[in-house]
Amino acid sequence: MAVHDYLLMVRRNWLIVVACTLIGLSAGGAASLLVKPSYTAETQLFVAIQGAGSVQELQQGNTFSQARVQSYVKTVVAPIVLQPTIDKLGLPMSAEELATKVKASTDLNTVLINIAVTDNSPVQAAAIAQGVADSLVQAVDSLEKPKSGGTSPVGLSVITPATAPTSPSAPNTRLNLMVGFVAGFALGLGGAALRSAVDRQLRGESEVRRITDAPVLGRISYSQEAAKNPLLTEASMQGPRAESYRQLRTNLQFASVSAVSRTIAVTSSMPGEGKSTTAANLAIALAQSGQSVCLVDADLRRPMVSEYLGLERNAGLTTTLVGDADVNDLLQPWGDGGLYVLTSGQIPPNPSELLGSDEMKQLLIRLEQVFDAVIIDAPPLLPVTDASVLAQQVGGVLVVVGSRKIKQHDLEKSLGALQLVGGNLLGVVLNLLPSKGPDAYSYEYRAYDAHEVSPKASSGMRRRTNGSFNRDNGRKSRSDTRQVRPGDRTSDLSK
Repeated sequence: MAVHDYLLMVRRNWLIVVACTLIGLSAGGAASLLVKPSYTAETQLFVAIQGAGSVQELQQGNTFSQARVQSYVKTVVAPIVLQPTIDKLGLPMSAEELATKVKASTDLNTVLINIAVTDNSPVQAAAIAQGVADSLVQAVDSLEKPKSGGTSPVGLSVITPATAPTSPSAPNTRLNLMVGFVAGFALGLGGAALRSAVDRQLRGESEVRRITDAPVLGRISYSQEAAKNPLLTEASMQGPRAESYRQLRTNLQFASVSAVSRTIAVTSSMPGEGKSTTAANLAIALAQSGQSVCLVDADLRRPMVSEYLGLERNAGLTTTLVGDADVNDLLQPWGDGGLYVLTSGQIPPNPSELLGSDEMKQLLIRLEQVFDAVIIDAPPLLPVTDASVLAQQVGGVLVVVGSRKIKQHDLEKSLGALQLVGGNLLGVVLNLLPSKGPDAYSYEYRAYDAHEVSPKASSGMRRRTNGSFNRDNGRKSRSDTRQVRPGDRTSDLSK
């Protein structure tokens, strides 16, 4: 995984990371509040050789004292030092218990001994530290005194008396909070990584890139307005949604430039990914560019094109396939452009057989000879085999991928099904992308103000606005149909 993938993982699971970090901080703060404060009192002793002498004797004495200091440090926690302190202060503990509160240390190449005592009472901590220091002085004097009599050659002196501390040494609230923050953040990253490894939901372009090398021809964001008004003509012509479909139209023209057939099937892996709205809006976008387009609703199980466009569905594709009517009598014009729609017709009991029949193949040939582009709304790939059957008869297939609608293995299966039948995958359209968040896809381009538009351009815009598509003006009489004859390749709309 690249750095970008790790950052994307954190952005997708930022709630887990933040929650674990806050829990770690709370645990560190709780530890500081629940632990009873303790105080540490310190004292320091100096080790010296008794008597005077030459410089050489003093140097030897200093080396001797440094060598003995390590022994004195270990003697601090011995009963010979601690028991007299307990007796003197009347402490209700044994020498072993007191040894857990006392720590002695020394700095390298020095004759200084540091004694630190920790206790819940600052006054008692200072008293114990001072008592241990005094007891160590007496113990060393007794241990180092020659058996033959005389004074000890080593003398210990307290150079820093113990004083009662004013602030507790533990708990260290800052350290606890820091440890809690680091532990919580690390736990959050681990949780985010675990969720990313387990979660196979397809969210954005990064997952598509890992599954297929097919180009992403379009990225369409989701909005509440689009859910209510899915058609391109119902959105702002200068808005990001309309621009997304225009970009899809442009990219598709480059992707299908080498295709022999001008028929494109729009499908998806599972229902609910937005294939029907994508097919309808793509056909509208192509018609807006001046092309003659035929939109065919080949989803003979759950047809939606007629509902979106407000057209008659009872007579359509199935009607002409079974020979009850000619396609010339079934094409319905929509809008003021060159868009004609062949709805699904009555739902048959054998959709796959009809879509794979010779009649369907001949119908597509006739439509290709008349229209610049034929867009087919095909059923989803995984639930039924209809789309796989159609994929063998069209010039290319466009797969719509709904963000957070399918699992990654679903897309792998659907693309594998296309490859198995030899379908020509033109590319992928990412649909229902969020407008905010790590997988967001949105952009804005400032529209011209009214005073910035020239009179000529303004009149042209008014003409286009008056001729905009909607469900009401999309309805026309059944006699207003296009004559579809083999060999007629003109792009003019004869009525």
